Amino acid sequence: MKKPLISVIMGVYNQWDIDALKRAVNSVLSQTISDLEFIIWDDGSEKWVSDELRKLCVLDKRIILAGRNENRGLAFSLNECIKLAKGKYIARMDADDECLPERFARQVEFLEEHKEYSWCGTCAELFDEKGIWGYRNMPEVPDVKDYYRFSPYIHPSVMFRRDVFDKDTGYLEEEETYKCEDYEIFMRLMQKGLKGYNIQEPLFRYHETYASYRLRKPCYRINEAKVRLNNYRKMGILFPFGWMYVLRPLVGCLIPGYMIGIIKRTEGRFARAERENINDRFDTEEKIIEVPELLVADSLVRPKYGRLS
Repeated sequence: MKKPLISVIMGVYNQWDIDALKRAVNSVLSQTISDLEFIIWDDGSEKWVSDELRKLCVLDKRIILAGRNENRGLAFSLNECIKLAKGKYIARMDADDECLPERFARQVEFLEEHKEYSWCGTCAELFDEKGIWGYRNMPEVPDVKDYYRFSPYIHPSVMFRRDVFDKDTGYLEEEETYKCEDYEIFMRLMQKGLKGYNIQEPLFRYHETYASYRLRKPCYRINEAKVRLNNYRKMGILFPFGWMYVLRPLVGCLIPGYMIGIIKRTEGRFARAERENINDRFDTEEKIIEVPELLVADSLVRPKYGRLS
């Protein structure tokens, strides 16, 4: 049986907004490059969410639904998806974001032409229930110091080479990496001498609402500080400035969520205005791309990958 070029992996746990889930799924199925499998891991969702996921299985034969009845976290879900993946490339996706139609084609093209990079992400438009409100520009070729503020990659926009995960490399399924699985794995991959890149185009739409800025539990902040400390030390960036950023998540506990929201919204809107100015200066026009409505295909999920119990 011919292996797919791309394996798209997505962990789902109680995605209450089913319309957002359908848009996310359809944005994958509607890519200009169709040689893919879409592995969705149900991480112990409530029954009615699981039922909605099963309904998605009839949309396209490329969808593979798997999972367990217990919630084990995103790192576990992604690792299980990677075990099932057959593709040359592995692309991340989240259940409330959207890919623009040419995302996968552009990433495959880049990785085929630039063998020195092990993964590539993209820049992104930021949207909420009212539509696109901002833009997030990511560093083109991140270096170690780009890990100070936050992860220099938008995790669900990233496509990896399959061999990145062939040698005991995967997401750490530990308590201290919960909520920062992506941050940790990118720092660990860099320590192995691997390099990543960000395509300087908004090929992804990242769902960011005011609810996204609610304060994380202090235990998660403490764990993030531990992840920073451990990896900064290994990367050789702990001194002299790294210590300040180790403490950054702890300081975040003291800042009200609405203040974080104001800061993030200002940054996103400023980046969007700056990009629009650049486009105007070079007389370029960006098209507003609509994600098609979800269509039902006359195909079924591959039965051997049904939901696990």
